[in-house]
Amino acid sequence: MGERLESLVTEPFAAEREWAAEGVPVLRAAAEVPQPSQETDRVSRRIKRFYHLQCRAFLRYCERCLFPQAAAEYRLALEASRPLPLFQAELSYQVTYNEGGLWSLYTQVRESLGPGPALVTRRGDTWDLAAGYPVPLKDFFPAGTAWKKRLLAHAAEEIQRRERAGAGRWREDWRKELRRRFNPQNFYLTAEGLAYFWPMYAIAPAAAGVPTFLLPYGDEVSAERNPQS
Repeated sequence: MGERLESLVTEPFAAEREWAAEGVPVLRAAAEVPQPSQETDRVSRRIKRFYHLQCRAFLRYCERCLFPQAAAEYRLALEASRPLPLFQAELSYQVTYNEGGLWSLYTQVRESLGPGPALVTRRGDTWDLAAGYPVPLKDFFPAGTAWKKRLLAHAAEEIQRRERAGAGRWREDWRKELRRRFNPQNFYLTAEGLAYFWPMYAIAPAAAGVPTFLLPYGDEVSAERNPQS
């Protein structure tokens, strides 16, 4: 058996594409995903394949979904003698935890499609470097813990604290949407605690971006796996 991976050394893998309508660029896409610096073990190879597939899926999405929108906006602008638009899409990543056999990060797509705020879509991944598979959220809580209830309660408390401090705005129905739009896959580890988030617009207006909350490590949550039955 090979030596257990305690951390993962990666480097960026980048790709760029541009699409044109009638010879005029209307959409540019830039992607950057993590790639293991060495591929001497099956886990590193699996992680490389995973993020290369994510990169290709992002570029396909740009071509099939965003490019037709960009081309249509270009033609409308041409007919109305308005400035010609140039849409932008970006896939990026941030490694947030890398020790003790756990590698955690988030990837993020930012779509700038004309006036108005950019649309940001985030995905969290936490990998067990020994098994070579993502770790479910519940595994970071002691067995028998009502972890979903605790996370929702902590987020609600934090929203109320921010409201009292005048920090940020929230949807009037945020309490209902907090529970309805909760996704146990939307999390990643940090040095300070477990970060979990909601989609843009789910519980707050666009100015809030991707609403993110941090539950510090302690008796309730740990940066070590605690697989539950």
